[in-house]
Amino acid sequence: MTRLLHIDSSIMGEKSLSRRLTAELVEKLRGDIPGLEVAYRDVAAVPPPILSSALFFARGAGTEPEDAALRAELSTARDILEEFLSADIVVIGAPMYNFSIPTQLRGWIDHLVVPGKTFAYTAAGLQGLVTGKRLIVVSTRGSLYAGNETLSAQDHQEAYLRATFGNLGVTDFAFVRAEGVGLGPAQKEEALASARRDIAALAPA
Repeated sequence: MTRLLHIDSSIMGEKSLSRRLTAELVEKLRGDIPGLEVAYRDVAAVPPPILSSALFFARGAGTEPEDAALRAELSTARDILEEFLSADIVVIGAPMYNFSIPTQLRGWIDHLVVPGKTFAYTAAGLQGLVTGKRLIVVSTRGSLYAGNETLSAQDHQEAYLRATFGNLGVTDFAFVRAEGVGLGPAQKEEALASARRDIAALAPA
């Protein structure tokens, strides 16, 4: 059975374009992949615990914390990591906020970057431990960044996601982009149409 993890991070609720597109993408994959099992996490509605120093050290301690609140945070962090590791396909809705990703999405990623679980330090350098996973990012941006030499230097959204998951070992990336959604109604509709063409063109596996 193929497992898919669907992550939404937009704070815009029903007005969110990334949420609309991730839903359409997941529905497309349901049709393409018989028996697809889907897990869903909305990190904007239920933000992950912030990776504090206490949580960071508890994560690697090998014992349960005495503090009840910290135990609850550690349990959530473990659930987040296990969801990610057990998924064959991960679909992430990642709008660009202030040239980067939403705070809540960054908080979720902080619980994935765990030494000995998703990466290791070796004599040859950092080694990613996550293999055989497909990552599809639905990227929504107010301006046109792809192919624009000036604006691409300000892209700390897609560049961050590529670098982070690449360092974890993920090599099967796809980006579904809706660009220029802040440049007027006509460009917004063209951006949505372009993203939907990208979704339709995605291979089942």
